[in-house]
Amino acid sequence: MTTIFWLAASAILLTVAAALLRGLRGPERPDRVMAVQLVGTGGLAVAILIGAAREEAAYLDVALVFAVLAAFVVVAFVRGAQGEDPEKETPQL
Repeated sequence: MTTIFWLAASAILLTVAAALLRGLRGPERPDRVMAVQLVGTGGLAVAILIGAAREEAAYLDVALVFAVLAAFVVVAFVRGAQGEDPEKETPQL
């Protein structure tokens, strides 16, 4: 069963490498952010598969921390893409 985990992790690493190339060559900022998100998701999947193959829970803990950090990256990108701080806006009546 561990062989299947290692093969799956290798396949996911190939997609992560393709996402890295897209991130470097992406014409626009959103393309690059989506590529970075794919790299993060692939990294999570690889960490989970390695943890399952080695039967170590520490890899799952690392994957959880990365998942939380990825959510913050998306929020930061959306706020930066808006170009203004929505909290400073005053509602118009």
